[in-house]
Amino acid sequence: MKTRTILISQPNPNGASPHVELCEKYGVTIDFFPFFRVESLTPKEFRAQKVNILDHTAIVFTARTAIDTFFRLCEEIRVTIPETMKYFCISESIAFYLQKYIVYRKRKIFYGKGDIASMLEVIGNKHKEERFLLALADNYKPEIPKSFEKAKLKSTRAILYRTVNSDLSKLNLTKYGMLVFYSPADIKSLQENYPDFQQGDLMFATFGPATAKALKAAKFKATIEAPSPQAPSITKALEIYLDKLDKEAPK
Repeated sequence: MKTRTILISQPNPNGASPHVELCEKYGVTIDFFPFFRVESLTPKEFRAQKVNILDHTAIVFTARTAIDTFFRLCEEIRVTIPETMKYFCISESIAFYLQKYIVYRKRKIFYGKGDIASMLEVIGNKHKEERFLLALADNYKPEIPKSFEKAKLKSTRAILYRTVNSDLSKLNLTKYGMLVFYSPADIKSLQENYPDFQQGDLMFATFGPATAKALKAAKFKATIEAPSPQAPSITKALEIYLDKLDKEAPK
């Protein structure tokens, strides 16, 4: 059954994966293929922006990739981040990811509930005098710097990395019943690789509100949208969908 063949627009996970249980339980085939890759800016490219990291007292992160590229870049340009630096993250999970690079309990780390508005609430009046460095990708959402400007916060945009479309020409999309997208960049890559792409009977699943919004803007329809109260992850959303499919199947 074609519905049982799913393509996830992510790199193939190393080691154990919750998707293995889905395959065994529901008899599905799940393939992985990243629709884009991330490239860090070189030290020369970063310096061309004339941004001095140490002129700032707080860093704003909206993605794990931004954290990885920020600390890698600091190492390459030999910048040591002081312990007094504050970190503001868009969500708790991204804030916890900082543990990869810093001693979490010893630093000043704050986080929102997954959107810019909640992060600005955390900043509030208490931190309004900080000088914020916005760690961004080349295709950043304009609403991020605009929100800081509207709140009259001192902020500087710093492009740390770029997204590059993968070559999807070797993928046979017709063999799949469902594509799973994790980022607006996945949808952008699909459209740029296949300018005349038509969804037809192909089902789409999205993770995150930004991805769902990008899918709708592209005039595609989602069968599954996660997270939700019932499905905090794509894996759980797929499990619920496949379970329903099995129950509705003729005996």
